[in-house]
Order: sequence, then C-alpha cells, then structure tokens
Amino acid sequence: MFGLITRVVRVRATLCYAVLLSAVAAVMVRMDPHMQTVLIKQASTNLHNLSHGRLGTLLGSAFVVDAGPIYYWLPGLVCLLAVVELLWGTGRLVLAFGVGHIGATLLVAAGLLTAVTLGWVPHSVVHSSDVGMSYGAMAVLGVLTAAIPQRWRPTWLGWWLSMAAVVAASGQSFTDMGHVVALLLGMALATRFRAPVRWTVPTAVLCGLGGSFGFLILGDGMVSLLTGTAWGALGALTCGAFARLRMRPVVPSCQSA
Repeated sequence: MFGLITRVVRVRATLCYAVLLSAVAAVMVRMDPHMQTVLIKQASTNLHNLSHGRLGTLLGSAFVVDAGPIYYWLPGLVCLLAVVELLWGTGRLVLAFGVGHIGATLLVAAGLLTAVTLGWVPHSVVHSSDVGMSYGAMAVLGVLTAAIPQRWRPTWLGWWLSMAAVVAASGQSFTDMGHVVALLLGMALATRFRAPVRWTVPTAVLCGLGGSFGFLILGDGMVSLLTGTAWGALGALTCGAFARLRMRPVVPSCQSA
C-alpha cells in the first residue's frame, strides 16, 4: 500500500493534469455544439485573442482539448508525461511542458503574424482555433532525448528529426508546424537534463507507449504517418550507421623501417 502511494505521489502532476482534462472534457460533452464552439474560441491562443491581450489563453488552452473522445488520447498522454515525471521529477516535467506549450504557441503566432502581414496566408487564420495539449506533449517527447542511452541517441534523433522534416515540408497546417517547433524546443531543453541513472521495466514501457502517442500527434494523418515512417526509418538507420562508423576505433597501420 505504501509503495502504491509513493508511485502515485511521484506522478502527481501527471495525474492532476489528467483529472483536470477529464473534468473539462466531461463539461464539454454536456454542452451543445454552439457552447463548445464559444468555449474553444475563448480559450484559443489565436492571433485575435493574443493581440487583444488575452494572455490567460496561454494557460487555459492547455486544458481545453478538441481532439476527439478523451479515451482516444488521454492514456497515451498520461504515459508520456508520467515517464518524464518519473525520470526527472515534477518540476522538470512542468518546465518541459510549459516551454513547449507556451514557447511553440508564441513562435507559431509570430510566424503567422508575419505570414498574414505579407499576405502569404488568408486573414481568416487570425481567428483559427488553437487549443489543446499537443505542443506541450511534443516538447515532453523531445526532452526524452536525454534519457536515451548514448549509443542509441543518434538513431532516436535521426528518426524524429527526419519525421519532423517531412511534416514541416508538407506544411499542412500551422498546428503541424507548432508540433515540429515544440519537438525541437524539447530536444534543445534536453541538453540541460541529466541522463537517468538506470532504466526500469515500467519506465521503458511508458517511454514506448508515450513515444507512440507522440508519433501519432506528429504524423496527424495516414499519409503523413506512412511518409514520416519511411523517412524516419531512413534517418534513423543513416544516423545510427554514421555514429557507429565514427565510434569505430582506428587501427594504426604498420610501416616497415
């Protein structure tokens, strides 16, 4: 019993966030479609809200998710957040999620503002909805780079960076670009995280499930998933082979006198 309580305490931020997301989702289910639209519009971190000083949306938008039924995505999110909280603690998890959620939101907003000003995208994008937990989740995924053993890290980076490049090149939506930005922010932040002392079976399982969830977020569509998988595998194999080649010891040649 004490061991169970200890484990729960170690992932308290993950569980609290999951409970809050569940509560908001339960309220939204009971709303009519018009009220749901109003709530999403008010919580959105779009250019309209940010330009009118509604900075509270930078926090509130993380608790309003319009990604379908909660049982589709909450288990994967919990696995992803829990593994980082178990490896580095609550403070580091909150930091990683906050950097991704707020940082990617502001960078995407700056990019959209520039694009609107230059006429590259229609002005209607100013009012586009932008809510959810996906930016924060992608940054948390990026932070996991620090937990990957050194010998496998090039393969890990090759996979995710190749897939991110495919998503960025396709440019289907600003949300997709936000996912890429958040992933890169998380990887940059990972340089400040120490590698865990050792892996356990539960953390390895959570990492696998959480990574799969991040893969589905980044792919966001069958075509992107298939294309991203192909290029991700190619990038992983290439980076892994190059890293092994660099690590291979050089045998000095014998020269005759």
